Amino acid sequence: MAEPEKDLKRLEAEQAMEDADLLDALDKESKEFDKDSEIARILAAFRANAYDVLDLQPGVPDEDIKRHYRKKSLLIHPDKSSNPQAPDAFDRLAAAYQALLDTKKRAILDEAISDARHLLIRDLKLTIDSEEVKDPDVVFMKKWKEKVKFVLADNEARRQRQMKAQMQEEGREQRRVDEEVAERKRKREHEQDWEKTRDQRIGSWRDFAAGKKKEGDKGKKKKLKTLG
Repeated sequence: MAEPEKDLKRLEAEQAMEDADLLDALDKESKEFDKDSEIARILAAFRANAYDVLDLQPGVPDEDIKRHYRKKSLLIHPDKSSNPQAPDAFDRLAAAYQALLDTKKRAILDEAISDARHLLIRDLKLTIDSEEVKDPDVVFMKKWKEKVKFVLADNEARRQRQMKAQMQEEGREQRRVDEEVAERKRKREHEQDWEKTRDQRIGSWRDFAAGKKKEGDKGKKKKLKTLG
């Protein structure tokens, strides 16, 4: 018969193992929850705002962007997640990261964010010295983010209109060039046809002139005969 003390130690050891397994399972579930939450956040973010996709504030240095991207990309990597939306979220995260590392694209985005801030201040009838602007709260930041969406969407619509107008202008210019080319081609063909029939026209004119001369000679002879 086993000693009570040994039985107690064995039970404690088994309980410790069960607790460890349970904690490990809970940790895994927590990580999966974090992955799913982050994937959902990325997919819900405004794609045109790379800061929003990466969950960063404007103005952060490149090193912070790289470190932040590295952390999130490892968290939601499709190879480490069973979430079917992980590939889409990962692609959006990578695109946002590349956009912020592109100096030109980032400058355009920063300008849009700055414009949105000025518009919001005007809409709320505030000034840059207002407390809400100096120390923005959650409400102000939420409104600012929405205004950024508006500015980015408006900029994109304006860009599309400009592209359409440019394409229309290019189309008109191309039609004008095509018409000029067609007109020059028509003139060349006309000149070529004129040259091809040159000998025929000269021969016809000579025949016509000779016939007129013969008729004239006959008329003259007949007239002289009558007078004689």
